[in-house]
Amino acid sequence: MKNWAEISAERLTANYRILKQTVDEQVDVLAVIKADAYGHGAALCAPVLAQAGAKWLGVSDAIEGALVRCALEAANIRPEDQPQVLVMNEGLAEEAEAVVRHRLKPVVSTVEQLRMLGKYSPAPLGVHLEIDTGMSRQGVSSGKPLAAVLDWLSEHRSSVVLEGVLTHFAAAEVTGSRQTLKQRRSFEDAMRDVAKVGLRPAWVHAGNSSSIDNAADGWLPWITGLARSAGARPMVRSGLGLYGYCLSIENEEGFAGTTTEHACSHLRPVMTWKTRVTGLREVEPGTQIGYNGTFTAQRPMRLALLPVGYADGLRRALSSTNQHAGGWIIIAGQRAPIIGRVSMNLTVVDVTGVPNIAIGNEVILLGEGVTADDHAALARTIPYEILCGVRASRRLTN
Repeated sequence: MKNWAEISAERLTANYRILKQTVDEQVDVLAVIKADAYGHGAALCAPVLAQAGAKWLGVSDAIEGALVRCALEAANIRPEDQPQVLVMNEGLAEEAEAVVRHRLKPVVSTVEQLRMLGKYSPAPLGVHLEIDTGMSRQGVSSGKPLAAVLDWLSEHRSSVVLEGVLTHFAAAEVTGSRQTLKQRRSFEDAMRDVAKVGLRPAWVHAGNSSSIDNAADGWLPWITGLARSAGARPMVRSGLGLYGYCLSIENEEGFAGTTTEHACSHLRPVMTWKTRVTGLREVEPGTQIGYNGTFTAQRPMRLALLPVGYADGLRRALSSTNQHAGGWIIIAGQRAPIIGRVSMNLTVVDVTGVPNIAIGNEVILLGEGVTADDHAALARTIPYEILCGVRASRRLTN
């Protein structure tokens, strides 16, 4: 096994409970495990989260939902004790039968989707209607499109039930965001339209991990009040926070409020990505290392070879030159810098200052001392992309 990821059940459980405790006890927290649990393995994480108390899980599509159901059953969690599974991406027509068969809750926004789902469901099927409040990605727009969907739902309550209404914020990590304020107002208008036709959803949800972390933005009282006015329970969808990360909270220009303690400061990364040393060599000053010789040894160096590269998710942006430092790994509790270019399946690191390194020694690629935030900063991206890009076998640990 050239590289593997250890997924801490203890940390995942602790992170979920921290997020749950941060919100009002009346607010449900949907645990997002889409994209294979952000690279952590949905089949591993789903049973852990269910046992931690999660009542809702979020997946990308019906295939992921079916795999999660299988994982929950394999963990001997009885059907009546399993979390609800929300399919967060609007599905294609061919997914409708799988949604019904695996007892999934689909996100919808068109009459065509509703008709297809109603066709396959022998009993009333609960759906969650997404409102596009300004992200222009998925969801039904206000006005005639929303009115058409609500009219259909009103007329077909025997086959399809409006169980939830949701929206998604484009800038939840920005305190005082004018964009978020505009989206909130749009969502409030949509909820009034829902009430006018006599529909009563059981859940109203919006926001993500940043919404929980960004308490200064007043998200919690807003969603709680909006849900209660509709006779529903409020819910937030947390993904990145479950795995120990959050985006940095920013302030909108001109924001004059105060910040508060962040929930994410108590979260811990769940994944530790590891490999082993497969080779060692001594090089003399003047030796060029890696593709195109972008790094030249300036002194005698001891180098370790790692059997992992950008094909495995170790970003090429972590490469180094003599002028620019790159990424690093942790070996024997110490940092060892990446030397030269990260290649497809191999990476070289400098272990000159780390004594007693031998072939077979474990190396931490992501974990204590080197985080997805560190990789993201060097790669000029976000931790989501780093975590989702890890291609390694996974195993659950305590």
